[in-house]
Amino acid sequence: MQPTREEAYALLLKYNKSPALINHALAVEGTMRHFAALLGEDEEKWGVVGLIHDIDYEKYPDEHCVKAVEILKENNIDEDIIRAVVSHGYGLCADVKPEHIMEKVLYTIDELTGLINAAAIMRPSKSVMDLEYKSLIKKYKSKGFAQGVNREVIENGAEMLSMDLKYIIEETINAMRKIADSIGLGGVAVE
Repeated sequence: MQPTREEAYALLLKYNKSPALINHALAVEGTMRHFAALLGEDEEKWGVVGLIHDIDYEKYPDEHCVKAVEILKENNIDEDIIRAVVSHGYGLCADVKPEHIMEKVLYTIDELTGLINAAAIMRPSKSVMDLEYKSLIKKYKSKGFAQGVNREVIENGAEMLSMDLKYIIEETINAMRKIADSIGLGGVAVE
């Protein structure tokens, strides 16, 4: 079955308590919905995939994308959703190569949302609302910034999608702006 957004969110919360991981899931969900709309795809399905993509990460970090299969099968989640979830770990912790457009977008924007989040919280405003491509690309190119973000995955994903990296970054920023308050990136008053 394809869970509703509410069912997917409840499942996420069953396995994840960390506010950072929950905010990341919400950021990926919002970005997946945004790209689905741009590409004329199923926003609900893409959003659900984004929401549960790291379902196993908090409890089973050493079995990431492996335990997810077990958890999602136990909850009768559709095989194509399970495949999409697993494929985001391609080359890192999974052998399932992203093939469907939904899988390729998830693979690409998972790391990218993390980089954008890190860049936004470093700003005086603590917001994604005033973060621009030019500023982000400087951080992107800095090896010392957000070292845990795998830039190679983002670049490989852009190549899989046959999309310009600048376009993907700009649209991911736009997506995160739409949900800024719900992911803690709405900003603070700067005096």
